[in-house]
Parts: sequence; C-alpha cells; structure tokens
Amino acid sequence: MTDNSRPLRLGFPVKVMGKPGLKSGDTRRWQKNPHLKCSLELLDDVLEYLKSEDLDMYRLSSDIAPYATHPDMPQFHNMVAESDAELRAFGKKARDYDIRLSFHPSQYVLLNAPNPDLTKKSIWDLSSQAEMLDRMELDDEAVMITHVGGVYDDHEASRARWIEGWEQCPEHVQRRLVLENDDIRFSAADVLWIHERTGVRLIFDYQHFWCLNPERLDMRETLERFLATWPAGVRPKIHFSSPRTEMREIKQKITPKQRAAAKAGKGRAKSGEVLKAPVKDTARVKTVLRPPIWTGHADFTNPFEFATFMRMAEGLFFDVMMEGKSKDLSLLRLRPDLLRFAPDVAVRFGITASDAAEFADDEARLDGGVDTDDEPDVDEGLAEAAE
Repeated sequence: MTDNSRPLRLGFPVKVMGKPGLKSGDTRRWQKNPHLKCSLELLDDVLEYLKSEDLDMYRLSSDIAPYATHPDMPQFHNMVAESDAELRAFGKKARDYDIRLSFHPSQYVLLNAPNPDLTKKSIWDLSSQAEMLDRMELDDEAVMITHVGGVYDDHEASRARWIEGWEQCPEHVQRRLVLENDDIRFSAADVLWIHERTGVRLIFDYQHFWCLNPERLDMRETLERFLATWPAGVRPKIHFSSPRTEMREIKQKITPKQRAAAKAGKGRAKSGEVLKAPVKDTARVKTVLRPPIWTGHADFTNPFEFATFMRMAEGLFFDVMMEGKSKDLSLLRLRPDLLRFAPDVAVRFGITASDAAEFADDEARLDGGVDTDDEPDVDEGLAEAAE
C-alpha cells in the first residue's frame, strides 16, 4: 500500500524499446515447450532496466504464461503452480525496486459474452493472471484491467451481462479486477453504473473519455468518482494517451487498367484522394493519405495536454499508465518536457531540476532516432473506428 507522500508514478505497457534485445516474455511456439519460468527470467532483465531508468510502473504482457489456459494443451496447464518460487522471487524484486505491476488481458477476454463457454474461458484466463499476481505476493495495487466488452446489438443487456460474468468470478479474480471506460462502446457513465451494482474498482482513461462521453459528464467530477472506487490506502491508477494527429498512410494496389491509363497519360487520383507522392506509370502500389483516427494512440505524449490534465486534477492522487506507442521512450521524452514546460506538474512525479542532466542525455539519445510499436494496443479501438 502507498500513501500520498510518495510521488506519483509514470508507467508504460509491455514492450521495452529503449534497450534493444529485452523481451517481455517467452514467445516460442508450443512445439518448443515455452514456459512461464523462461518469461520470468527475461522479465528479470526488464526490471533491471526499469530500475536503471527510474521507471516505476510496468504492465506485464498477458501472455507471459504461454498456453497456460489453452483448452487443447493440458501439458501447459500447471505452469503457474510450477513457477511458484520464481513468481515469488520476481514479486519480491519488483517490491524491492518499488515497481508497480499490472496485467491488461486481451480484448478476447470477455465477461459479457453471450456465449457462456467464452465467458467461462475468459474467467479461466483471468484466474490464471490473478493467481500469478497472488503468487508474486503483490498488494492490491497490482491489478488486471478489463473492458465491458461487446455490445452484441443490445447495449443495456450487454452491460448487465457483465455483472453476471463478474458474479461467476472467484474471489481472487474479483479482488484484482478493475474496469475501464472505453472509446467506442461503453462510456464512463456505463462503468460507473456497473460499479454501483458490483463494487468493482474503476480505471479512468483520459483519451477514451474524450472519444466516448455521450452523457457529457464533467471530467474532474468523473475522475474523482473513479478514484473514489478504490479503497483507502490503495493508490488508484489511470490511463493517459494523446491521439494521433498525422495523416494515415494506406497502401493500395494499382490495377493493370490503372497502370495502362497512367502510361497513356490519363492516370489521375480519384476525386478527394490525396497521395503521398506522385505515382509512376510502372508502380504497382500507391500510398493514399487519410485523416487520423482519434482513437489511435500517438507515439509520444503531448506535454501541454498532459500538463493541462494534471493541473485540472490538482489535489488528486493516482499513478499514470502512459500508453504512447513508443512505450518507455515516450516516458524518457515526457519527463524532460514536463521539467521544461510544467515544473509544477513534474514535481508531483518526483521530477526536479536535479534530474536535468540525466534527462538531457535521454533527449540526446532520442534525437538519434527512435522506433515505435506498429501493433495496435489492447486499448486502441482502431479497427472499429475505421469501419
């Protein structure tokens, strides 16, 4: 448990991009007999990296126990229990380093599925991840984040069905599970409605709140209500990300007919179509530019947007999982940005002028070129928003 004298934490999810070679888990196929013990060995190096960079919150991959709940592979079903000593040691190291850990099960883990078999399988997945956190001997700040799920053509029935799924969950799952507002289907008002009927803790997602708030709730008041769902002595956490603003690049095939027209000097872009570059008459693919999808996460966090939010939340205490696509690199950039542009916000995270020299080194390294994660985050509603 933490108190309000401890600075707020900044964290990032799963993939480490600031140190090449670090893996977030054992990703071998089942034929190679992957194991949670191997994942924990790899993650031990991640903890060392986090400690070296003063990063004190991290979201574990939900796949660190490969095939542990695969219905057709019973040979993997006991790996969590088999890894008890390793989980306990890993949890102790995280506590010693004061690193807050969490899981965010995939979008296929659904408590409100109309198919009871899918709900049963989802509860098994949640049980396995909750068991890992328990065996790590972590306190109630180590949580599993989930969403309400699908609408299935009936918003109210699907929202109510989540409660039925919750009631089927064992105690150790209910103790770890927290519910997040999303950006496409279930708003902050929806998850507050569920909390009132279950007591489940809530995670406030800043970008999702902007994307989906048909009830026009006030942000500060809603944030306070979300934080109040956490018991005294347990530091809440929230999610923050900035939306992507750059044009999307869409690759499209060029048909033989279009190539022939281009060679004849008759090729031209469709009405309203914006191309990244002129298309040669021999090209087989063109790059079309389209507006951004606002549910997508930016590579880095807009420091002015984040500072404005944190000033709005003055006096409230919570850790922040930053969901920039550049993962840890987005934090290495955000910290000096806050120190430079919003020192009053920086100090809430324990960032002071004494850190300036170290942060200058981080910035110089980032200026040399960085990578981003092309895979959609578990929290991005990109596919649905594009439809």
